[in-house]
Amino acid sequence: MMPEIDGYGVLSVLRQQPTTATIPLIFLTAKSDKTDFRQGMELGADDYLTKPFTRAELLAAISSRLEKQVAIHQQSQKKLDELRSSITMSLPHEMRTPLNGILGFSELLMKESDSLHRHEIREMAEGIYKSGERLYRLIQNFLLYAELEIIATDPNRIKQLQSYQTIFPTLSLKKNIIDQAKKTGREADLQFFLQTPCCLRICETKLAKILEELIDNALKFSESGTIIQIVSRLVSNQLIISITDHGRGMTIAQIAELGAYRQFERQIYEQQGLGLGFMIAKRIAELHGGKLNIYSNLGERTVVEVVLPYI
Repeated sequence: MMPEIDGYGVLSVLRQQPTTATIPLIFLTAKSDKTDFRQGMELGADDYLTKPFTRAELLAAISSRLEKQVAIHQQSQKKLDELRSSITMSLPHEMRTPLNGILGFSELLMKESDSLHRHEIREMAEGIYKSGERLYRLIQNFLLYAELEIIATDPNRIKQLQSYQTIFPTLSLKKNIIDQAKKTGREADLQFFLQTPCCLRICETKLAKILEELIDNALKFSESGTIIQIVSRLVSNQLIISITDHGRGMTIAQIAELGAYRQFERQIYEQQGLGLGFMIAKRIAELHGGKLNIYSNLGERTVVEVVLPYI
């Protein structure tokens, strides 16, 4: 009830500024109606004291909010430290592994070129190519993830992304999945159950990237000979593409902590990648008005759903 701008207006302005957005704010007001209380809390107020109040009540509210702020900061710092540790552990490993292959094979070729047989040279050349391909994909994903994070802050670029149209399913998208599985000798493990085609507001390249990353995870985290199902269905103006693998699965806690540069149980399982694939697929879906859902039973299966609006 202040002149020119009321408390709700002050709170709204503060929350829009990065330097003041996280400062705790307590309403001290004569307005005790439930509607007023809800309005303040929905705008992001941290507490709401109605007049008259005692000095003890005010100090207790301030102390409580400051303690909560410290706890939030500590939790954020912990997550940041874990992320730094994860990047420090995984990024050098992911880059060093293919580099070791490239350097090792090329050194052998230089030193033993006169005594090597043709088939040995070919095997080493294939090793160099596969290592280079892995390193190239790693760098491309790293750059793409950074680009998607930048696009997410620009409404004009988001609108441009959504201006494209693609029919799903197409023969080329299905062929891409089969070719991807062939590289690991698992094309026989694929099962397709795709519904009537529909039109999506996404370019085919971005849709293919979503499917590539999710299929890569399904291949990576399940054993050869186990089925990978790709199913599509139309529900309430949305296309849902689900990819199911029967691999080791994840716990609820691991699903909650999924993020870029996060890997689980690396000391037990040798898994390639920085955890970027899932986050790239998730971010692309979100930028096109969709989302990713993940369901998993530990030791049984994992289901990832891509949900995209269709025209």
